[in-house]
Amino acid sequence: MKTALSHPLVHPLMRTVAPRLPNVSVGRLPAPRELLEVKATVADGEFLMLRPDRCEVAKELYWGEGRRPDPADAFAIDLVVKLCADARTFVDVGAYTGIFTLATLASHADLEAHAFDMVPPVVRMLRANLVRNGFAGRTAVHQAGVGDPTMTARMPSVDSGSALPSFLSSDMEFDDGEDVGFLALDTFTDEVTGPVVMKIDVEGGEVDVFAHGHSFLAEHRPDMLCEVLPDADGPRLEELLRPFGYRYYHVGADDVRERSAIAPTPEVRDWLFTTRSPEQLRAAGIPAAAG
Repeated sequence: MKTALSHPLVHPLMRTVAPRLPNVSVGRLPAPRELLEVKATVADGEFLMLRPDRCEVAKELYWGEGRRPDPADAFAIDLVVKLCADARTFVDVGAYTGIFTLATLASHADLEAHAFDMVPPVVRMLRANLVRNGFAGRTAVHQAGVGDPTMTARMPSVDSGSALPSFLSSDMEFDDGEDVGFLALDTFTDEVTGPVVMKIDVEGGEVDVFAHGHSFLAEHRPDMLCEVLPDADGPRLEELLRPFGYRYYHVGADDVRERSAIAPTPEVRDWLFTTRSPEQLRAAGIPAAAG
């Protein structure tokens, strides 16, 4: 069905009709298969993402005319770009094809990045996106997870599905693949220049990221956008972050709201972990509310 809808003769009609239909999420519809790249826009820059017919995020940008169609997803990118205004290094854990890395590098000329992903075909597309935008020299790409350095996970090595996989976790098993290792966040304590901003999207593995990142957190106190799934261990996350003075904010569609505890919810998965107060965030141009 997706192949038929992406056909050059069918797709123009679908693009006209689909946005007018109720209960249709256009971001889930296919992009035209002959489209090689799509332009994305952020507040202070723009960048390109390749293969919207294969990349889920690039496909969303196509339907959103350069922005992610979901307001909360779009705001999360804007939030990270603003947080990077004074940063020297952006660390993207679970980078997928690199939208956060690309957006921050496009907006801040002096920023450098480290991008991590475990899935070999995804990493290949990530590298291609960086090369296409001229950012390869500013980014260290790591085909690795971030967490317990004694662990490995078997990841698919062949790009064989209808789209690049975007929701793989380290506990999944694949018969045809390759073993990919993990690196401790602490490994990079002296490898990066602060201030540091992070994005973490690891399908439930954030506890391992922080458990093996004590020295990194102590040294850099990074602002962190972190996906927290509904079944996450909120008290354990608080235990790991509390020694470093972190505050917890729900990330909504147009602002962040401070919370007294990390209470995972299906409605809001993105959290901002930062040592900044609401007043400090507002001074940085970020809409922030207490409670």
